[in-house]
Amino acid sequence: MTDAKKIELATRMILEAIGEDPEREGLKDTPARVARMYEELTKGYDMDEKEDLCRVFYAPGSELVVEKDITFASTCEHHLMPFFGKVHIGYIPSDKVVGLSKLARVVDVFSRRLQLQERLNRQIADAIFNEVGAKGVYVVIEAEHTCMSVRGVKRVGAKTLTSATCGEFPDSLKTLVYANGI
Repeated sequence: MTDAKKIELATRMILEAIGEDPEREGLKDTPARVARMYEELTKGYDMDEKEDLCRVFYAPGSELVVEKDITFASTCEHHLMPFFGKVHIGYIPSDKVVGLSKLARVVDVFSRRLQLQERLNRQIADAIFNEVGAKGVYVVIEAEHTCMSVRGVKRVGAKTLTSATCGEFPDSLKTLVYANGI
């Protein structure tokens, strides 16, 4: 859980450090707004992926389940700036499948924390593999990082593509998943 008072104080200090007056009309409520924003951006620390992934359905014979274009936004732990994009998940069930909305929820659990894209990839894959008991999981994330697009090298539109695999996920299925836009 976030400490709103500390965030408000820190925000006031940042405003003063850049030469602003935290008491001027447009900035008076900014520290409280920033505190609420960080509470929302980091609510994943208070969430447990097991709560959603424990709800499974018996589906023997399922060979591949793919959920693609799950949008997300996260916060880069290096610059505290947003990165956002799409998560694509493919998994091979072991006679059990999870509700499709649960895959989006597990993305929320981990993306609503300070993150690295590579860690986010691994956490999603591991959670599905371990909690659903999938035979194999393949997760691909495509994201734009504002720490790269609005500062530093300023490359708007540049995307970072990462992947993580767990268990048995044959190359032929990876190719199929990738060929379908993942």
